[in-house]
Order: sequence, then C-alpha cells, then structure tokens
Amino acid sequence: MHSKKYVIGLDYGSDSARAVVVDTETGEEVAQSVKYYPRWMEGKYCNPAANQYRQHPLDYIEVLEYTVKNALKEAGSDVAQNVVGLSFDTTGSTPAFVDKDGIPLALKPGFSENPNAMFILWKDHTAVKEAAEINALAKKWEEDYTKYEGGVYSSEWVWAKVLHVLREDTSVREAAWSWIEHADWMPALITGTEKPDQVVRSRCAAGHKAMWHETWDGLPPEDFLTTLDPLLKGYRDRLYRYTYPSDKKVGNLTPEWAERLGLSTDVVVGVSAFDCHMGAVGGGATPNVLARAIGTSTCDIMIADYEQIGDKLVRGICGQVDGSVVPGYIGLEAGQSGFGDVYAWFKNVVAWPLNNILADSKLLDNETKQKLIDETIDQIIPRLSEEAMKIPVEESTILATDWMNGRRTPDASQEVTGSITGLTLGSSAPRIFRALVEATAFGSKAIVERFREEGVELKGVIGLGGVARKSPFVMQTLADVLNMPIKVAATEQTCAVGAGMFAAVVAGIYPNVEEAQKKMGQGFEKEYKPDPENARKYEAIYEKYVKLGHFTENEL
Repeated sequence: MHSKKYVIGLDYGSDSARAVVVDTETGEEVAQSVKYYPRWMEGKYCNPAANQYRQHPLDYIEVLEYTVKNALKEAGSDVAQNVVGLSFDTTGSTPAFVDKDGIPLALKPGFSENPNAMFILWKDHTAVKEAAEINALAKKWEEDYTKYEGGVYSSEWVWAKVLHVLREDTSVREAAWSWIEHADWMPALITGTEKPDQVVRSRCAAGHKAMWHETWDGLPPEDFLTTLDPLLKGYRDRLYRYTYPSDKKVGNLTPEWAERLGLSTDVVVGVSAFDCHMGAVGGGATPNVLARAIGTSTCDIMIADYEQIGDKLVRGICGQVDGSVVPGYIGLEAGQSGFGDVYAWFKNVVAWPLNNILADSKLLDNETKQKLIDETIDQIIPRLSEEAMKIPVEESTILATDWMNGRRTPDASQEVTGSITGLTLGSSAPRIFRALVEATAFGSKAIVERFREEGVELKGVIGLGGVARKSPFVMQTLADVLNMPIKVAATEQTCAVGAGMFAAVVAGIYPNVEEAQKKMGQGFEKEYKPDPENARKYEAIYEKYVKLGHFTENEL
C-alpha cells in the first residue's frame, strides 16, 4: 500500500519558532506548532538602549522539542513514522562562540548567564565600530573581501559581532575555540556533527555574512583577519573551507534526538539557510522576481542566472552568492532593517498614556483596566490604518525616513537614524502613521532602484509574511510607490514550507528544488495592483525622501 511521505520545516524567527508538517505529494500543511522563546520573551540578556539582542541556546532547544512533538501530535498517529526529512531556516547573521567540541559557551558552567556567550541575534547592533573597521581595511586591501556582499560590511554580520565580543569579554575570549551560525548549529546538534571540523556549513550563511567566496579559497585569509585584530588569530584555521547549498544532506537524526522528537533515525536533515532565502522558495519565487518577506524588518531575495550576473558586482546589497537560494542560480539579498518595527515603535509611542497613566488609575479594578488597555492597544494599528487610508496622497505633507533601526540596503549603515519632517499643528496620529508607511515603501523603492541601476532585471514582486497577508493599506501603498503589482503568497508559513521543500529534495522525494516547488507550492491568494495616479504622485514624493535621507545622513 502506498503511504504518504511527510517532511518537517522548522522556521526559527526573531521571537519564536514554528514547526510545520508538510505532505510531500501535495504541499498541504498538515499541522503546525509555534512557540515563543521563553527567556527572550522575558527580555533576558537584551539591552535595547545599547542595541544588544542576545538569545540563549536553551531557548532554541526547548522550542525545537516542543514544536516538533506538538505538531506531530496534531498531525495524527500515523504521521511521525512517515516523516522522511527535516530542514531548518533561521535568522542571520546570528552567531555564537563554541568550545573545541562545538558546544555554545552559554551551555557550559560559568557562562549560562553571560550574554556574550549566547547567540547574537541578527538585529544586535553593538558592533558598529568593528563593521566600520572591516570596511576600511577591505577598501585598502589588495582584494576587497566585501565585494560579493555589496561592498559594505554590516554590524549585523558575523565577523563584526565576534570581534566585538572578543574585545569586550576576556572570559569568552579565553574559553572560545571557534564560532558557529545558528543556521549551522541546529542541524549539527541533532545529527551529532557539532565538532567544528565536522559541521556542514551553509553556503547561504557563509556567502552572505562571513565574506566566504570560492575565488579566495573560502574565508578571508589569516593575514587580513589578524591585521584587522590579532584577537582573530587562528580562527580561520578552526572554521571551514567548503560550504554547501540547502539541497545537501547534513546527516540523520541521532538516536537521542530521534527519541526526543518522536521520530526515526531514518529521518535525514538538510543544510540550513536563512529564513528569507527559504521563504522565497516556499513563496514561489522564480528568476528575477523579488520575494519580499515583510515583517518586523524585510528581507528581499531574488535569484538570477549566471549569464545575467556575469562579472557584475551589485553595489550596496547583502550579497550575491552562488546557490544561496536555489542551486544553479546566483542568490541576491537585500532588505530593510525596520519595517513592521517602525509601526510597532509608533504604536508604543501612541500607547504611552495607556501603559503609564491609565494603568495607575484608581477608577477601575485591575482586571478591567488590563482588558481595556489590551483591547485599545490591539486596535491602534488597525484604526490608524483605517483613518490613514482616507487621506489623499497629495494631502500627505509629512515626510519620514524609515531608518529607525538603521539601514540594511542599499548601502548598509547602522549609524543612520530615522527622521520625520513637515509636521504642523494639524499633524494627527493617522497622518504621521501614513508618513511612516510611505517611508517604509520608499525604503523598498530604494532597493528596487538599486537593482535596476546595477542592470538586474525585475519581472515582478511577491509579498511574504504577516504584513503582506494582513495589512491591505500597507501593501497597496507599497504597490503604488513601486508602481508594480505585488502577488501575495497563499501560504502563511513560507519559510517553514520552503524548508520543507528542501527537506523533500534531501530525502530524495524530488530531484531538485524547482520540482519540489511545482508539486508542493500553494500559489498566490491576492494581487495588489498600483493606482496609476498615486504612482505618479509618489514619484515626486520619493525624490524628496531621497533628499531628506541624504541630508539627515550627511548633516545630522
């Protein structure tokens, strides 16, 4: 009798992880489970005022066990025995220091409460100084090791982060043997390949964030790294030379992890990638179509064939890496450091009286107060969107930039800050909110314009993630500003489903990723088409956005 085969896609986001059980024949999402990282939700190990965001490896382990077992329970009793593959996607660059056995230092005695011994989340911006030093050295070296990463190295990326911690923390410096990306650690952990010389390294992570490239034999050479800082001595030799795309196998589940997850040791585990790269695959991306994962930030992914890219170096993006998305194509990455986070910031500003005045009121009992506060806060963004949508484009006199969390692309800089101008005594909350939505759309347009300037063809745009699915006002504004239609992927969990597609290839169900996409893809649920008149008006406003950005970056 023919039995169905299933795969599990594991998506590790900024706040939570989810496991999705996928039918390899139809792409049906049979079951899913989501869990927030418990320590992260308590705000532990983070200092937002200093742009420090760290995550404990125990959070990753605990949500892995919970989500997989919970999803399998929901899927039904006969599913677990028919799971054939499992793959991860994670945020990135999210590295941690490890010892000689590949164990993250935070899992060792004496380091369990030390943030510097934990995974450094992608949005941690404590290494701005180190990133600037890397860029300065790369520009005067005989080979610019940042050239395949847009020519600008970011404080969000691994070498800047590890150097910052080595300088800051003597105890970590003395205990560390090497470092590992979260994307590489998860499959290594459950396949028993944790030792640094055994870890199968992700092409996606290495190429986009670690200055890895075949033409200089892997990572930047020892003399470059030690010239940057002698503290990096020996790290290159203790890291890796080869990297692999995500259609390759890392290994099988160890007996211990098979038991912990309720699966078989026959389950194969694939090479991981970053979330948005797998999300682009899960969302149906094809060559020269920009797949935008739109959430707290954006990650914009596109694939292009070798002939089109040739020797071209696309300036100011987050890398062009062979096979980082789909094997056989160059993967191009861009993105915005803040998108939904910009709206969340404004929501928190508007909600200040609720949390700081109403919360102390003696007129209501505590339970009623909390319910009122929660209900009001939940309605802030929907009501702001509703009112902002009524304001004609030409009446929008407020102009903002979207750099509240720095700028990822084009031309990464975590030193720039957001700005709002054109305020009057008639500037209401909905009008300010509309300006912020337009700012995030203008930031998106800057990315599209950079690709075009560099001769990369754009055939379309796909929207992925929560904002794309739940915010019609934002998406229509984005379509108008880009003057391009935007298709929204039907599946909500594009990253996890993309990981599932790769797992199906690794397990031998499909010969390649394109075939897995055809069989397991769910298509699109909606399309936003630009309003020609609004698009014309936004062209002029976008020029003002560019001028405002230039002024704030260079003068303030």
